[in-house]
Amino acid sequence: MNIQTNKENWSIEIKPKKKWLDVDLKGIWQYRDLYYMYVKRDIITVYKQTILGPLWFLIQPVLTTIMYMFVFGGLAGISTDGIPQPLFYMSGILLWNYFSTCFTSCSSVFTSNTSVFGKVYFPRLVVPLSSITSNLIKFAIQLLLFIVIYIYYAVSGTPIAINWYILLFPLLIFLLALHAMSWGLIVSALTTKYRDLTMLVAFGVQLLMYATPVIYPLSSAPATYRNLIALNPLTPLFETFKYSCMGCGSFSWSELLYSTFFMCITLFFAIIIFSRTERNFMDTV
Repeated sequence: MNIQTNKENWSIEIKPKKKWLDVDLKGIWQYRDLYYMYVKRDIITVYKQTILGPLWFLIQPVLTTIMYMFVFGGLAGISTDGIPQPLFYMSGILLWNYFSTCFTSCSSVFTSNTSVFGKVYFPRLVVPLSSITSNLIKFAIQLLLFIVIYIYYAVSGTPIAINWYILLFPLLIFLLALHAMSWGLIVSALTTKYRDLTMLVAFGVQLLMYATPVIYPLSSAPATYRNLIALNPLTPLFETFKYSCMGCGSFSWSELLYSTFFMCITLFFAIIIFSRTERNFMDTV
């Protein structure tokens, strides 16, 4: 059989990636139906056959907020810059839950989808992108809860000040999602060879939370560690969100640009590592 002669009759031609930075955007668009299917699966299967179902999207942040109020606000006495504790902790939990769930799901792309990747071809980036989207829907539901609590305190006369920087909110979420995906893709690629990393993901995420101003304002951190915490690229995102909707925290264009630049560099290397790994990961997983 003459391959060159029959090549014109082919409808699909699958070629191995040869470039370091090779993102098949056209392929991702062509497989958008699969993308939607993954999004739907991620949302439905999590709470399928549970009694409370989607209500868990709201119950989890509420219970976490109550625990933080008791432990960090009550026992530890950590300042919330004059902001009511439920509102302050909920604002941090809201962003952190989105980041941590996106990072965790992206960090197991290869190990969790080995059976599918070994049988069917499709752009592998469809999986982490669908995870980012499905978690965004959960985030939107929890955001509604935060808005209800915010309106309650605003109406009751609590001195919280929303300002024009709230217009940066979509950008903050976008950056947060890309930070989570880029870090997750790197970990996912490394876990194909070093399975020990899967054991460290949950522990690492927990440690990272304490190095991010989630449960405390940056201003309350000891001066010795404040500059170190400020180096965390997630810090400007959390501080900007709290500053924009509650008037606490701080805002700096330079720090936001630093977070953006850090994300671009990390995402660049993440895509390179991810692309190189997907070529032959089936030999090592």
